[in-house]
Amino acid sequence: MLKDYAVITKNENETIKLGAEIASSLKSGDVIALYGDLGSGKTRIVKGICQGLDVKQMVNSPTFIIVNEYSSQKFHNIYHFDLYRMRSEDEVLGMGFEDYMNSGGIILIEWPEHIERLLPENTIKIHISHTVEDEAHRWIKIERPGI
Repeated sequence: MLKDYAVITKNENETIKLGAEIASSLKSGDVIALYGDLGSGKTRIVKGICQGLDVKQMVNSPTFIIVNEYSSQKFHNIYHFDLYRMRSEDEVLGMGFEDYMNSGGIILIEWPEHIERLLPENTIKIHISHTVEDEAHRWIKIERPGI
């Protein structure tokens, strides 16, 4: 996989497939930060990543419960955060965020803007937005530092 690259997906299935491709290069302890507006496709990427990691549980956005926990044969700890409703780093730290980060699991974070300073340097950053040409199309940029 390339260090940094951008791609356009034309539908939800392509976005999910891209997530599965990203999953193929993940290792324990990886942190993936997903940036984008409401409805941009962050959870679709997460669904694809979980599909690629062979997660059997249903994958949905944890908007109201903050974190969903998944597991698979390859990774016993996969944590999916939605920090949209969090208002400060202290609030996030108060929920035990550092314990999750130190678990060695895969960490998937929607709305990481709220905790930018808490992210490790090697965080994989995925930026998602609708394209100007077609609202159903997604422009997705993936930044993989140090790879």
